[in-house]
Order: sequence, then C-alpha cells, then structure tokens
Amino acid sequence: MLIFLDAFASGWFPRRVNRTETSEIIDEVIRLMDAHYLDPSVAAEVARILRARSADEPYPPDPAALADAVTTDLQSVNGDKHLRLIYHEDALPERAAGDDAEEYAAMTQWVERTCAGIAKVEALPDNVGYVDIHPVLFPVAIAGNAVSAAMSLVASTDALIIDVRRCLGGEPAMVAWLCSYLFDRDPVQLTGLQERGTLAQSWTLPFVPGRRFGATKPVYVLTSATTFSGGEQLSYDLQQLGRATIVGETTRGGAHAREGFRVHPHLEVTISVARGHNPISGGNWEGTGVTPDVAVPADEALARAQSLARERLGADVR
Repeated sequence: MLIFLDAFASGWFPRRVNRTETSEIIDEVIRLMDAHYLDPSVAAEVARILRARSADEPYPPDPAALADAVTTDLQSVNGDKHLRLIYHEDALPERAAGDDAEEYAAMTQWVERTCAGIAKVEALPDNVGYVDIHPVLFPVAIAGNAVSAAMSLVASTDALIIDVRRCLGGEPAMVAWLCSYLFDRDPVQLTGLQERGTLAQSWTLPFVPGRRFGATKPVYVLTSATTFSGGEQLSYDLQQLGRATIVGETTRGGAHAREGFRVHPHLEVTISVARGHNPISGGNWEGTGVTPDVAVPADEALARAQSLARERLGADVR
C-alpha cells in the first residue's frame, strides 16, 4: 500500500533497548532489506552503513531515538522517504506473513473516524465542485463507496477541484478508482508498480458505481509540500495525461510502494517493495515531487484554482 503513516509520541516510552536487542533489530532490518527492497544494490549499501554504525557508534537505547537514528541511516543512500524505522507507542501485534486482517481492522477504524478520507464535498460558486481528500486515499475495499458517493455528488458540476494538500498517501487501486470518474468508459493507463523484474500495470475502470464527472470538463488538483505518495500519484497521473491542472506547491517526492514489517514490539520497518512507473514519462516523482503547473503558496491554491475555473468556464461560454 502507498500509505504513509507518521508515528506520534506522547511522552510515554517502553523500556530501553539493550545492545543485544539493538543488534537483533539491525540484523532483522538488514535481512528484510535484502529480501524485499526494490533495488538490491541500495539494500546492500544500506546494510553496510547499518553494520558500520553498529560497530563504530552504538545506536541510542531509547526506542524512539533509535527509530530516528536508524531512519536517518536507511535514507542516507538514496533519500527514499518510504524507507523508515517507525516507533509505535502501542505494542504492535505479531502478524503472520500475508495476514492483513489486523492491519485492515485497524484501518477500518481509521476510515470510520475520518469519513473514509473524504473530508469535504462542496458546491462552490459558479457550479464548481470541490472534494477535499485527507488524511489518505484509503483502500477501495473499505472506502470505495465513500469515494464513489463523493464523485457522484460533483458529477454535474461544470469544473472540479480536488484538494490533496493534506493527503499523506494512499492505495494505488484507490487512485485508479478515483481517476476512473474523471474519464469515460475506455480504459486509460496510469502509473503502474515495478517490482524486482515485474511490472504491474494500472488502468482506469470501464465501470464504476454512480455517475462520472467525465473526460472533458476542467479539473484542478491542489498540492502542497505536505502532499505525499498516493496523493502525489493522483496529481502526477492526471498531469501526465493532461487531464488536470496542478495548482499549489511542489510535493514531497515519494513514488515507492512500501510494506511494513514488525522488528520489535514497538518498532516497524517500512521497506519500499516497488517503484512507480508512468507509461508516458517512463519515470515517476521519486525525490523530485510533482511540480505544479501553477505555482502558488498552498494556502492560496484554492482561491487560485477557483479563479482559473471561472476564467475557463467564462471562455467556454463565450
């Protein structure tokens, strides 16, 4: 899943991690990097750095500080922002390989607390639709109905503004699901995921529930320096296809799909297992972010997009 989660500490910490436990954690991180990281050469260099740090300068025993220090070393080779050791205040349950039940149960609760990521749907003046999406683009399996309802509500507007300024990630399948409402029935190819030796393509869908906004009316996507991962994919795909005008700030630059692994009761390593591959650019937004078509401070992006929509709609009427 292209979902980015920050760990928030509230002042309570579990017991300190001793040298033996730290060594076991580092060994497990190295093993998982070797088995799963999308670029084996980067995995090997990261392993060298982690081993050298462990030998030369002990990692801090506080688990939150340990997570920060290891994250710095993990990202030191290529700046991959999805590559992290994350501290969790609550103990992580042990999970068998391939068992996503616990993760989906927790995410379902998150969905219910955040209106499935649909923060606001509004009809703005001049019949301009507005959909605010945060904190993430949740999986289709648990949030598809909410996105379908939101997109059906704005289907009859003359222009549409999609706000991902506070979107921190999401599921690639949900990006395809949402994009399907911005095109017609003929499938359109989007950014796929390239793993070691394989490429999984992604396409818009020939059928979606509810009403489509369609392929011809203007769309504006609002971005910020906070927009990350799945929010960036939505922006990048629509920009590459010429389907939307991106308004706001350059995004954070995370185009890798990650998977999380428990390496300690309070520590999870997230490892990039695939990279985005766009069929038009041949690349992605990793490290560079999505560059807006209209660059303005994030807090001015909505007003600017409304102005652009008014100008476009006025020109269309004339």
